[in-house]
This record gives sequence, C-alpha cells and structure tokens, in this order.
Amino acid sequence: MFVAPAAPIQPVAADELQDAVAARKQAEKQAADQKAAIAKLNGLQKALKADIASTSSALREVNADLVAVRKQIDKMEVRIGEVRAAYDGLVAKLQALTEQLARVTAAERAKAEQLAERKALLADRIREAYATDRTSLLETFLSGASFADVLTEVGYYIDVGQQDKALAEQIARDQETLAAIHASVVATRRATDMLRIETAQEKAELDGQLADLEVARSQLKALERQTARTLASQKAAYSKMVKNKAAAEKALAQAAAAQRQLQGQIDKLIRERAQFGNIPSRYNGTLIWPMAGQVTQNFGCTGFSWEPPLGSCAHYHKGIDIAGPMYTPVKAAGDGVVVFAGFNPYDPVPKAYIIIIAHSDELLTWYAHLDASTHPARVRAGESVKQGAIIGYEGMTGRTTGPHLHWAVEYKGQFTNPRLFV
Repeated sequence: MFVAPAAPIQPVAADELQDAVAARKQAEKQAADQKAAIAKLNGLQKALKADIASTSSALREVNADLVAVRKQIDKMEVRIGEVRAAYDGLVAKLQALTEQLARVTAAERAKAEQLAERKALLADRIREAYATDRTSLLETFLSGASFADVLTEVGYYIDVGQQDKALAEQIARDQETLAAIHASVVATRRATDMLRIETAQEKAELDGQLADLEVARSQLKALERQTARTLASQKAAYSKMVKNKAAAEKALAQAAAAQRQLQGQIDKLIRERAQFGNIPSRYNGTLIWPMAGQVTQNFGCTGFSWEPPLGSCAHYHKGIDIAGPMYTPVKAAGDGVVVFAGFNPYDPVPKAYIIIIAHSDELLTWYAHLDASTHPARVRAGESVKQGAIIGYEGMTGRTTGPHLHWAVEYKGQFTNPRLFV
C-alpha cells in the first residue's frame, strides 16, 4: 500500500518554549510588583487617613489654631497627590495586565489549535500506514500520553519515517510549550483579578478620603470667614479709637510699659509668697482653655498694628485672644492661688481688669479685659481656685476693640505660647 509522505513540518523558533517560560516568570514578577505597589498605596492611604483624622480632631478642638490647621490641610493636599499618583499607577498596571492576559490567552488558543492539528496529522499517518494491526499504538498516540515516551515504544513496533518522527517530537515540544503558556495565562489571570479587586477597593478608600478632606476644608473656611468678620470689626473699632499714628504709638508704648510694670510687681509678690509656702513650688498637670470661642490672635509675631514691638517683631502678641459673646464665663486654667484681681494700676485710662493665678512659683496665667461692672469677678487675691472654676466674665475693659479674653501664660518670668500647656 502506498502512503503519501507527511507534509513538511514548519520550523518552529527554538526559543518558543523559553519565551513561554519567560512569560510565566514575568507574570509572577508582575504579581509580586503589584503587591508591593498595593502595599505602598495602602501605606499612603493609612498616612492620609491619620492626617485627616488629626485635622478633623483639631477643627473640633476648643479654640482651634486655624493657621496650623491650614498647614495640615496643605500637607494633605500634597499627600492626596501622592495617593492619586500611586492609584493611577495601579490603574495603568491593571490595563497592562488586561492587555497581557488577552495576548497570552490568544497565544494559548493558537498553540492548542496547532497542537490539535499536528496530533490529527500524526494520527492520520499512523492510521494510513498501519490501519490493520497497530490499533493499540494509535490509541496510545491519541490518548494524550507523553509523545516523547511514546516514541520509544514506537521503535518496537514500526519503522517510523523521519518526518513522522520529527512530527511526534514537535508535538511533544508543543505540549510542553502549551503547558508553559497555560501557566502564564493562569498567573496573569490571577494577578489581573486580584489587581482589579484591589484597585476598586483603593478607589473607594480614596473617594471616602476626598470626601472627608472636603468636609475639613469646608469647616476651616467657615471658621476662617467667621474669624475674619470678627477681626474686621476689631480693626474698624481700632481705627476709630486711634486717630493718628503718633497717638497709636503712644498708646502702644503705654500699654507695653503698664504690662511690664504689673509683671514686675507680680513677680516680686510671687517670690515673697513662695518663701512662706503660700504658693505651690510645682504644678503637676496640664492647663485647660479658660474660654471657648474664636481665636482672633495667636501668640507671637503678628501683623496687628495695635500690638507693641518686641525683638525683631514689629508687633508681638504675648498671649492668645479669644472672642466670644459678651459675658462668656472665664474659667481657671488650673489649680492655683489668685495673686492679683483688679484693674491694672499702671494702665492709662481706660484700665483693663485682670486676674492672675499662680499655679506654682514658676507658672502663672493672666486673664485680661474681664468685665468689672455687670458681671464682676468671682475671686479675690489670696483665694485658692480649682481648675475649671469660674473666676470672671469676658468683657471690654481697657483698650479693646471688642469683647474678648486676652489669655497669657507666664513661665519662669517669660510669656510663653499658651498652646504648649493645653
């Protein structure tokens, strides 16, 4: 019986299997890379979440420091940019993986079709040549067993032609290549599915954080507008109170001198009383805010012209101004002894009503501009007070542009930022 020769086998690139193995390894590396990228994004999200929580907490605090909160929000804007960039990177990775999955899936399908065609071709060759007495061998070929193993068995039964043998060897290589491609498909699909889920979760997290940040922005803007209105009113009142520059400078000099003189008197009084044990030598604990309201002026260098100069600052504020409704109760910031309660005797008219509490011989708190008529002070010099006890009420005594409390902390003879003690 005449048997037609097998069709020539098309040469296959020698590195086809190597390419398939490399593709699988690349998919595995991509999976590891995306885990690292997700971990980085999670870290950024966690830090951003902590920043937002801190900012929201700061906005809820009594007498929020709006300048500090503004800096926090600016910092979060930068971190949001980092999170967006990391998230966009994940989206790009997902797109690349999706495209890669399509390619390797198509390669697997093409290789499977090629393998099926070659198996069919070899089966036809065997069937034509040995249709009668080699059924068991044909079944072995068609069973899906390793063709490399079958080739050894073939030698015992038939004299396989060189082309048939080459075809069988190619089928064996095709099976190995197909297995490697399939592993690449599985790895890529697994990485793609995981990344798609992670990306959706990160998007939801980012959307939530953006919403929280917008709430913080809105709260800050509302507080800034409210404070700006109060400051505008104070500045207008100050402009009416001071007619010219010379008068303003004189008033500033008088106010600064009056405060220094009173401070000197109080420091001397503290030293005398401390010798007799009338003032604690140490204060254990923190201070509380004496009043809630809008912080219209913080401690330190300021742009407000009604504050006197100090050091390199053209205008320096030695305490914190808190504005609230007239007659808002003012509370003791901590346990201590009242060492002064009355009008500053060194002030020019109008005089400010001030209460000074010694919490120790090194720590004092000042409460100025208290009301002295409708709601007079609740304490007198020499009395002991507990933290939180009402000592007086917000007023407008002295040179003031509106009802507010000037709260100052004196530590070791120097006025210090009160926020360091609350």
